[in-house]
Amino acid sequence: MEPVTNATVYIVDDDADVRDALAWLLRSRRLYSESFACAEDFLAMLGEQPVPRHPQCLLLDVRMTGMSGLSLFAQLKQMEGVIETVPVIFLTGHADVPTAVQTVKQGAFDFCEKPFSDNVLVDRIEQALQQSAQYLEETALRHALLNRLADLTERERGVMTLVVEGVPNKLIADQLDISVRTVEVHRARVFDKMQVKSAVELANVLRAHGQL
Repeated sequence: MEPVTNATVYIVDDDADVRDALAWLLRSRRLYSESFACAEDFLAMLGEQPVPRHPQCLLLDVRMTGMSGLSLFAQLKQMEGVIETVPVIFLTGHADVPTAVQTVKQGAFDFCEKPFSDNVLVDRIEQALQQSAQYLEETALRHALLNRLADLTERERGVMTLVVEGVPNKLIADQLDISVRTVEVHRARVFDKMQVKSAVELANVLRAHGQL
């Protein structure tokens, strides 16, 4: 598994010793981290930062004074794309395991029971960062595709729709009441703007991003 670069691991735990130990562990594995003593501080930071461009994950204690880890997770779930961009790994005591299992079913990335194995935890962190990186890449590709689609004229969109349906140029010309040569010109412009070389490639790109 290739290491993820430019990543941030957030630590939210009300125990200073735990925060320090986790930060040291991550530094020893060349992973950058930021620590928060309470869920409220993490939420405040999250609300102020720009849209994430680099992989992230969150190590979150289940039981904390003030807002609990579970309450924070519930709020993160209400924020579009957050738990995909910042996968959550819960840190739990034995009594919290059933609850942690339930949160995984609700979208958390995983949980690690205290005392946890350093190697196991770091492995899961790296996997969570890989997931975050993949989500960010897919999101960027989808936004780029939407921008390219927005650049198409209404006529080009009409031609594109028929092209991906496999309709021959002659029939497209008949349906749109334009010449075959005009269809060919629009088809070429669609391929150029969408950065594809064939109708099959175009259909696959649209399908992969939910546009077909």
